Amino acid sequence: MNIQLIIPIYKPDNKFLDLLRQIKKQTIKNISLLIIDSGSNDKYKNEIKDMNCLVKKIDAKTFNHGGTRQMGADMFPDKDIYIYLTQDAILADEYAINNIVKVFDNDNIGCAYGRQLPHKGATIFAIHARLFNYKNKSYIYTIKDKEKYGMKTAFNSNSFAAYRRKALKDVGGFPTDTILSEDMYVTAKMLLKNWSVAYCAEAKVYHSHNYTIWQEFKRYFDIGVFHAREEWIREVFGKAEGEGINFVISEVKMLIKNNPLLLFDMFFRDAMKFLGYRLGIKEKYISVYIKQKISMNKKFWNERINNEKNKI
Repeated sequence: MNIQLIIPIYKPDNKFLDLLRQIKKQTIKNISLLIIDSGSNDKYKNEIKDMNCLVKKIDAKTFNHGGTRQMGADMFPDKDIYIYLTQDAILADEYAINNIVKVFDNDNIGCAYGRQLPHKGATIFAIHARLFNYKNKSYIYTIKDKEKYGMKTAFNSNSFAAYRRKALKDVGGFPTDTILSEDMYVTAKMLLKNWSVAYCAEAKVYHSHNYTIWQEFKRYFDIGVFHAREEWIREVFGKAEGEGINFVISEVKMLIKNNPLLLFDMFFRDAMKFLGYRLGIKEKYISVYIKQKISMNKKFWNERINNEKNKI
């Protein structure tokens, strides 16, 4: 199977160097790698000297979560499988790439994503988020599973995800105008086209974020904006709030067992996430200038702010 590894980067830290070293240790050797660099100090250049690697430099202003990933795929139209990693996701062992590729032996799999484990030094909240969202058992979802699993059916994560070229083409590729969650957008489209999505627990990466409460608020605001603008996903797969309730219940149980003193912190944190999400859902009633201030992805609003200025 002809595979292409694609990693967009922007000012990466040492985790990216660790990722490159892990790629070289994979059981699949000499993997074709594309690095889409929208801003770095090039400190990774020594690490890629002995790799089958192409570096594509782009202006940071032109970076787009979905569009840049699609550009990477378009550069390699002869590949069967595109595997995307983020710069801060470190392959956990030498079998990670091979394990996610094997999933595509099933001809109906349109996309797959791997298991995320918390980085060393992750907070208890970051650890719980990874354990809740990424179980140790693999599964395959089809469109029929939406009745039981709701929006979870269309879950995906481009921190470590793979897409079949034929399926990606079938849904028109990655979207170019989403604030984030281009992975969920594509997955939902594939499910509606009767492709299946696989979660491969055997394909593992270390990836987590120690977000502050304010960062959590901003991220969930952006998620709300995505769901508001892609309302069809909620209409087809159901609202996200149900999964959120399950998350909170699981979090309470975990803290009671491990650190009950953090329960107040947890409730405040989760309340801010919920507030951020609900504001995002209602974003059409909020000034674009305020939206940029409370968004994690501020660049998404730049063009919209310029449009507002041109109207004046």
